[in-house]
Order: sequence, then structure tokens, then C-alpha cells
Amino acid sequence: MQLFGTSGIRRLFDKDLLELALRTGLAVGSVCKNVVVGGDTRTSTGAMKNAVAAGLVAAGAKCEDAGVLPTPTLAGAARRFDAGVMITASHNSPEYNGIKLLNPDGSAFSPAQQKEIEELILGESLEVAPWSEIGQSRGYPRAIEEHIERIARDFPKALDVKVALDCGGGAASVITPYLLRRLGCEVLEINCQPTGGFPRPSEPTEANLGDLMKAVRESGASAGIAHDGDADRMMAVDERGRFISGDKLMVILARAIGAKDIVTTIDASMVIEEMGFKVRRTRVGDNYVSEELKKGGDFGGEPSGAWVFPRSSLCPDGIYAAAQIASIASRNKLSKLAGGIPAYPILRGSIASDGVAVSALASRLESLKPVSVDKSDGFKLDFKDGWLLVRPSGTEPRIRLTVEARTETRVRELYDSVVTLIKAIGKKEK
Repeated sequence: MQLFGTSGIRRLFDKDLLELALRTGLAVGSVCKNVVVGGDTRTSTGAMKNAVAAGLVAAGAKCEDAGVLPTPTLAGAARRFDAGVMITASHNSPEYNGIKLLNPDGSAFSPAQQKEIEELILGESLEVAPWSEIGQSRGYPRAIEEHIERIARDFPKALDVKVALDCGGGAASVITPYLLRRLGCEVLEINCQPTGGFPRPSEPTEANLGDLMKAVRESGASAGIAHDGDADRMMAVDERGRFISGDKLMVILARAIGAKDIVTTIDASMVIEEMGFKVRRTRVGDNYVSEELKKGGDFGGEPSGAWVFPRSSLCPDGIYAAAQIASIASRNKLSKLAGGIPAYPILRGSIASDGVAVSALASRLESLKPVSVDKSDGFKLDFKDGWLLVRPSGTEPRIRLTVEARTETRVRELYDSVVTLIKAIGKKEK
């Protein structure tokens, strides 16, 4: 049984997940002896965090609790420890929860590290330390202020700008409003009270940010900023109240920090290469971006809103990204910056797999006559006028589809062709 997905362990909260949290603490505590833990605002986070902490100290490790805070904030604190354990289900709905394991450099545990922990969790060798060697647990209250101080050093000049901020009731509520005001911003808060039942769907997509877009238009703010539940993601709205796509935001952020060599995922737009960057691509998932950045690079990210600033941390940092957007908006109109970046038609969606394995599509996809095929993460087919990506979901029985082309007609043609192939195979399997 595989416990770790592309972003740690993530499931509906129930007794089994709580027991898994205890075993995870025992497993991590048998390998790492000085660990910091934290969690987002979900109602189940306290119970999960206490279970992990119990496992850590029972294994003989020292555990420090940083409280409610974002994932990148915990990642910053992890510099002082052997590892960090974050309780969060990120952008999933509030009935979910999960566990992310972080290295001192902010990166997620590598596949090899995850395998080691997974084998311990699922095996029979987990032991409780003798009573005389039980670890200690105490608070670590400095993490939020340390994160604010670290980011503020990169923005020494006051930012005279008005921004609208939607934290979605998540963990960013305890830091982003205070950071932005510290940097000199006037902040219009939306959903910035921590709550276990998110007031809007947690993922910061265009469809979920109607209130933010309206607030920007009505208030005259220069930018709108939105986070997901654990604030490893950040998306933005321009001064006209228009959502900025993740692909355009990647270019805007990369240019702002002077990046030349960037890492992104295979589902990002082909416009990234056209903007003159040296680009390396990975499988979908910010953990793969962070792993690749260990080999070098100025900036990394994926269109979903996870942005990695390696000079600061290898953890996607929506808080740092929020400061960058405020700084950019204080000097330029976001609408002008976004308008200067080409945009090609792109369709993203999914279809129930009904038992259809992506591998079963291989020969049929070849009938579309691609120029090349990349099999590193599902199947990515490149064409002279676009590309398509077919990959299995890591969280549900669905097949994810992403298609980009230079014309609306072509993007729809490619998308419909793949849907037809999947449905045909599904009928054949039945």
C-alpha cells in the first residue's frame, strides 16, 4: 500500500488517519531526533498534530510545536531541526487532512526518504523508547516572526501600495496581513480570520476568487492576492480585477527577481520557453520542482500557484510570493505586465478513468501523429502547433487532461480526440 502521494499523505479525516499520524510520528522519530511540527486551520489539525507529537516523543525524539502556521513558515523553522512535520491537506476541502514531511532546506522528503518512512509505518519494527529515553515536547512560538523577518530583509523600502488579500480562512491569515503591513502596504482583508470550515473553496482558482476580484475593482487596489489552506500557493488579480493565469504569473515573478534559469512542470505553457528563459521541466508536483532546483536554478514553480524561491527556501512559499506581487504592483500595473505576455488557448480537465489505465492509451495516442512523446509523467505529446498531456490523478480515479495549442480550433480538436479515445477504451474494457 502506498501512503505518500505527490504532496505527502492526504486523506479524509477519520480514525485510520489519526492512527496513521501516530505511526508517522513514531517512524519519523526513529530517524530524526529533533523535529518541529505545525499545522493549518482545519478542525482536525489539533488532534492530528498531537498524535504526531505523541509518536515523536514516544520514539525518543525531541518535538517542538510551532502552532497554527503556513507550510512555508514551518519550512523556515525546520532549518533549526532535523525535520519538519506539517499537518495539512493544502487546498483540499476541510474534511480532509494530511501530513507533509520537510527537510531542513525546505524541500519535501525525497522519494527515498518517503520510502524509508513508509516501510517503517507499514512494518512491524516500530518501537517505543524505554521510559528513561522518552523525548520532550515544548512550544516553538518564534516561527511566524522569523519568517516575517526573513522576507522583510529582501524588501527594505516601504511599499506604498494598496492590496486586497484573500487568505481563504487558512493558515496565511496568521502571517500575510501582518507581513504586508510591515512592508508598508495598505491591506484590505477578505477571509483573513482563521477557520476550520473554509469560507470559499480553498484552491485559489479563478472560479473561487469572485469576491477578491470584486473587492479589487471596488476598492481601487493595485493588486489582489489569494492563498490556499496552507499558503504554499499564491495567485494574483490585477488592478482591473482580472485573474492572472499561473503561466503568466510565473513569467512576471521570474522577471521580477531577475531569474534566468527556471524549473517548471510539464503541464506549464509553452510560452515559458518563448520568454527567453532557460527552462527545465519536471513531473507535475512542486516536490519535483524543488528536487530539480537542488541541481541549480534561480526560480521554480507550477501554474497551480506554487512558487519556489531557492535563495530563500526550497519549499513553495506563497507568503514570499505575496510580498513579491505587492512589490511589483507598487512599481507597475499588473495588467500591463500580464498583457505583454502571450497567451495560447489551453484546456485543463479530467475524466473518470473507469478502470482505464493511462498505459492502455499509448498506441491510440500515437494515432494523433505527435512530433515527440514524453513518458516521464503519463504521456505528453508534442505537435508543431501545441501539445497535450494525459496523466493519472494521484488523488482520485480520474485521468487528467491538459491541452495547449496556438488556436482555439486546434486545442478543442486535440482535447476532444483524447476524450473520445478514453471513452472508447472504457467501453471496450467493460
